[in-house]
Amino acid sequence: MKLRKKIFLWTLLGGALYSLLSYHFIFDGLHVTLLKKSRPTLNYTFFSLQGKEVRKVLDIDDLREDGIADVLVDRGFITAEKAERLLARYNEYDEEY
Repeated sequence: MKLRKKIFLWTLLGGALYSLLSYHFIFDGLHVTLLKKSRPTLNYTFFSLQGKEVRKVLDIDDLREDGIADVLVDRGFITAEKAERLLARYNEYDEEY
């Protein structure tokens, strides 16, 4: 029974770690939004939108590529049209370089 318990606990711990590596936890006050990461990493696992400008948030490549603009629209920080305009600027910049 002890071996089964250890296997269960290690499996549970591994699942929790994989969840941390696979999602961004975006905080806006008391509201938390889960954003799927494009690849498992610890970069920006926990990220707060409090007091940050929209452009500064979109400057972060990992978050922008994973869809932070949709979260900003859903939470009412920007409109869908403004998100499209801002993302178009980043796409133009990426194409130049």
